[in-house]
Amino acid sequence: MKFIKPLSLLMFLLFISKVTAQEFKLGKVSIAELEQKVHPKDSSAVAAILYTRGRTRIEYDLNDGFITLTEVETRIKIYKKEGYNWANRSVWYYNQNGFKEKVSFDDAVTYNLVNGKIEKTKLKSDGTFDEIVNKLRSQKKITMPNVKEGSVIEFSYLVRSPSDTGIRKWDFQSSIPVNYSEFSTYVPEYYVFNSRQKGYIFPKVTSQKNPKSITFTNKERSEGGHSKTIFSTSKLDYMETQTTYLAVDFPAIKDEAFVNNIDNYTSSIQHELSMTKSPSSKMKMYSTDWNSVVKTIYDYDDFGPELNKTGYFEEDLKKLLEGKTTSDEKILAILNHVKTNVKWNDYAGYSCDNGVKKAYKEKTGNIADINLMLTAMLRYAGLTANPVLVSTRSNGIAIFPNRNAFNYVIAAVETPNGNILLDASDKFSTPNILPLRALNWSGRLIRKDGSSEEVDLMPKKASNDIVFLSYSIDAEGNVKGKTRRQSTDYNALITRENISDLKEEEYLEKLENQNSKIEISDYLRTNEKEILLPMMETYSFAGNNLCEIIGGKIYVSPMLFFTNEKNPFKQEVREYPVDFGFPFSDKYNITLTIPDGFIAETLPAPVVINMEDNLGSFKFNIVANDNKLQISIQHQINEAIVTTEKYEMLKEYYKGMIAKETEKIVLKRI
Repeated sequence: MKFIKPLSLLMFLLFISKVTAQEFKLGKVSIAELEQKVHPKDSSAVAAILYTRGRTRIEYDLNDGFITLTEVETRIKIYKKEGYNWANRSVWYYNQNGFKEKVSFDDAVTYNLVNGKIEKTKLKSDGTFDEIVNKLRSQKKITMPNVKEGSVIEFSYLVRSPSDTGIRKWDFQSSIPVNYSEFSTYVPEYYVFNSRQKGYIFPKVTSQKNPKSITFTNKERSEGGHSKTIFSTSKLDYMETQTTYLAVDFPAIKDEAFVNNIDNYTSSIQHELSMTKSPSSKMKMYSTDWNSVVKTIYDYDDFGPELNKTGYFEEDLKKLLEGKTTSDEKILAILNHVKTNVKWNDYAGYSCDNGVKKAYKEKTGNIADINLMLTAMLRYAGLTANPVLVSTRSNGIAIFPNRNAFNYVIAAVETPNGNILLDASDKFSTPNILPLRALNWSGRLIRKDGSSEEVDLMPKKASNDIVFLSYSIDAEGNVKGKTRRQSTDYNALITRENISDLKEEEYLEKLENQNSKIEISDYLRTNEKEILLPMMETYSFAGNNLCEIIGGKIYVSPMLFFTNEKNPFKQEVREYPVDFGFPFSDKYNITLTIPDGFIAETLPAPVVINMEDNLGSFKFNIVANDNKLQISIQHQINEAIVTTEKYEMLKEYYKGMIAKETEKIVLKRI
């Protein structure tokens, strides 16, 4: 345990006191803020949030009842041109039939220092506009005027929500430093919210009780010959809990290689309504654990009941399943049937949009339409199939029980050997090969009886990438050769996706540019459409800058353009898990023909690097045989996600692997 020295503690408390006592107010931009050239604690910062303050109140409206108001004010310093994008701000809001939120920006001003004086440029109406995000959400956007290096921008906005059940997430960190961030919630005693903080650094939290009251105006009409309207008032007193979160000098959160979603590790606070206890009604419980969350979702009209609809597909399925007796045959037939007949409209969500029947008829639907339909068909075929709720990579990891944790649904067939996971929204997916967007730690399987269980979404089987490379070098260092590349499972899915939207000429041009400007000929693909088989590419190539000639000697990296040249893991300390997406095995079988009149002077030594706990291994071997060199290389990672505890080992492994791959073969004249 570390103890803080009394003097250090005193200095820390004085610093916090000074910061919290500092007046942060829109319109009070100082010359010192405008003169500042670099951030005092992060000289690489392109911008910084000087301060941001948010308040979310659940208040009573005489017309609408309890509503939620969120007020935010922000001041940002722009240091470099690369930070200009921070002058474009957007705020999302719900915009659907029956539930519309309102967003309004105010106090939007850009400040610049001109000849020692502060110049203000206010945002005009043409700098504000609305944009539709999807069928449920829109966003209000502003583009701040007259932004330069050194500018300070300010703005505030108000979100008015007709709901009393949602408190928006608040981030205390960003991709730029945050000098001061304060967020307060004001919750009446009739509501209980669960709050969860995430990230690696946490704000200071304080709480207090505030007395509040609501005054109601009642109107009655008296009876009799001279009737009149009588007004009276009544008052309801209640207590409000004010909770304030304060973050001071939080560093920029830096994205790193192989991070699935940096937002998963950003310091933030989230709230989920768990209970209401209005004085005029019974206590109502909401999401308190995963079982209650999924039961609530299953009972939605656009979820569970959709699984019971079968009439629209029964005749088609009877014909489809004729002669198919095994589970594997049925699964493949049904998966391909849905993929062929219903196209994804690019909308996610676990709630059906058009409904399964309409989606089947119109041949298009959202994720729920497609995969709940798939689940219903699998059940009709006699298989034990259930939906699995998923949070996609872009949506983040579901860190605590709440209905908004999920934004996607797939299907699972339970077998004696485990679950077979299926997604019919992607034309290249196969059983247990999901789209990469769905590979996000774990999902939640829901059964008909309302029970649920966690399902591991991360692949365990290695996806292979096998390369056969044969090439010769002439005395001038020019290279000619042939390669055959065979990919399986996720590597095959990625390859098929890379080529699906490109013409062959465009793809080959991209391939040539990515691989040291080689020239490709005799290109051939195999099993491009047969997605259960390995994807194969073969081609001939030629290149004149794949070798170096120094002092009459030829220097060449044995893997040519397949060489890994940079270590993606450079940080001294890794704060986030390494997410490879799936285990993989890369194998290279290489034959190099030495030019006439040359021999190998220097060859890289064979090496084997094994990581502990069977995390992975690298093997390099080279054998000389007359004028040919036979080289075999294998790089294998056995875990999709590597914890931070193993980071140092992984870093050193990659360091050794890249050092060996970039080691040159040296050929000299006889």
